[in-house]
Amino acid sequence: MRLSYTLLVTVILLSTSLNAQKLSLKKTNKLFENQAYKEAILNYENLEPSEEVLQNLADSYYFTNDLEKAAQTYERLIVEHRDIVDRQRVYRYAQSLLAVKNYKRADEYLSYYYGLYWNTEEFIKELEKTTPHVFEIKTVANKGSNSDFGLSFINDNNIAFASSRNLERPVYSWNGLPYLDLYEGELSDKNTISKVRAFSDEINTPLHESNAVFTNNGTVMYFNRNNDKRIKIDGVKISPVQLLRAEKVDGTWTNVTTLPFNSEQYSIQHPTISKNGKVLYFSSDMPGGYGDFDLYKVIINNDGTYSDPVNLGPGINTEHLEQFPYISDINTLYYATNGKQGLGGLDIHRVDMINGQLGTPINLGPSINSSRDDFSFVINEENNAIYFSSNRDGMDRIYSASREENILTKYEVSGVVQDSITKKILPGSLVSLLDERGILIDDMIVGKDATYTFKTDPNKKYTVRGTRKLYIPQDVDFSTDKNGKITHNIYLTLLSYEDAEEMIKPDRKGDVQVELDKIFFDFDESVIKPQAAATLNNLVSIMKKYPDMYIEVSAHTDVRGPSEYNLKLSNDRAASTMEYLISQGIEKRRLRSIGYGEMQPLNKCTEEGMCTDEEYELNRRCEFKIIQ
Repeated sequence: MRLSYTLLVTVILLSTSLNAQKLSLKKTNKLFENQAYKEAILNYENLEPSEEVLQNLADSYYFTNDLEKAAQTYERLIVEHRDIVDRQRVYRYAQSLLAVKNYKRADEYLSYYYGLYWNTEEFIKELEKTTPHVFEIKTVANKGSNSDFGLSFINDNNIAFASSRNLERPVYSWNGLPYLDLYEGELSDKNTISKVRAFSDEINTPLHESNAVFTNNGTVMYFNRNNDKRIKIDGVKISPVQLLRAEKVDGTWTNVTTLPFNSEQYSIQHPTISKNGKVLYFSSDMPGGYGDFDLYKVIINNDGTYSDPVNLGPGINTEHLEQFPYISDINTLYYATNGKQGLGGLDIHRVDMINGQLGTPINLGPSINSSRDDFSFVINEENNAIYFSSNRDGMDRIYSASREENILTKYEVSGVVQDSITKKILPGSLVSLLDERGILIDDMIVGKDATYTFKTDPNKKYTVRGTRKLYIPQDVDFSTDKNGKITHNIYLTLLSYEDAEEMIKPDRKGDVQVELDKIFFDFDESVIKPQAAATLNNLVSIMKKYPDMYIEVSAHTDVRGPSEYNLKLSNDRAASTMEYLISQGIEKRRLRSIGYGEMQPLNKCTEEGMCTDEEYELNRRCEFKIIQ
């Protein structure tokens, strides 16, 4: 009986324990679903480490930036249960491994995730050699254990930033810190913020406020604030972030308005504005993007209205996070992403804008990017003074930096322009640098030594083009990515049209012409006859062979007949000839026609009755001069 009683008590206690755990797990999973990760972690750590518990615990560590514990817990999940199969959890595990600099293990999972060869250490070494700048970094002092980030300039002396230092605010269940407020202060030197004060209650509320940017000498502000209503999206209640605009009137921030493209169904955050105040950039997870958060822009019209948001495209955006854009004084875009190969977490990238088009993103390199999140980069391009934010020490902090050119790199292309046959240099030639889309970046007329030099950027593809009148243009492609070189020396050897084709020869005046058989017209007519068409087809072939060749079609008559009539007839014949060439596929822009009438005879037959018919016939002709 005693044994039975003991067994019964054991069964009852075990059943009670299992029910309690079941209830506790259900409650904890609810916290996890509601993104209350800090509280969920406390519960998961005390639950039986089932596969579900370890999955959610590891994810909670990841979302709260405790990446060392996240990596350990993902690894425990694999050892005790099975390998990670959920694609997004594979990515999170790999990012956690990068954070603790376990590159070899991270690369295994990143190679599997992307289906590509992945070697982080090789990538970092390449960045050290190819990144245009190196950065010297210092921490901007802040007090206590609060989170400070997102420094921006109100004007030359005053700055704004977001902080969790207001302990009277509600606690954010995601990370266990107070809700964010906006603060302003002064940079008394590069590494100290003084006279810190909170923005007024018109700006700061019990909700999150962050990422303020300023225009019009600090009298207009754009900033983030999360919605006060939680919306269920895909089964999860979230509070979308919205962009707001405020004005400073008589020293007071007021007239706070929400922007018209905000939505309760998705977030719009991290504003930055072009220096002319015409283009507003931001990050959003609105439908139709490429990933979690993409970068967008809107045009601010003169009447204060806004265009529809435009996605910056797949050259910038990935399937993961693109956030914290910043447009510098020279229209360079800086932003943070964890969707490209990097050092771990968010890495800061730069994108040059050329002719209004964004180029290829460049990772700023290991002297500024860490294995954690690095973001919210701002720069004075004139003096190279930089501020950015990072959680590399476990908490969001503001850092200052200065930059210098990387002495290991000197990205440029240079060379000489010369004749491909004689090898003589060709002063006065035009050399152009184009990007991989064929857009002109820079050009120059070479001087007496026929040399050229252009600065280039890393991780890009270029074309250098040499052009000269009466020469065939030469294009040479090169790259500055890891398969290319930093410095290129390219000789442009141009071949003249004369040397390229037997039928191209100089005429008596030194002009270069395409010599064709004589084209005959019926008397007093300008219609192209079949025999003339056959002759002109030789010119069509040459012009299609050399698409940069431009031709002047000129028609001439002899002196017989009224000069006004001869001039009109020659114009008609030249025009008719040009129209035939166009009909055969030659672009009109490559042709021009002119009639000279009787003004340019090839012999002394300048009056009627002084020459034979054969001598007069010599002056009745069409000529095809190469003008480019």
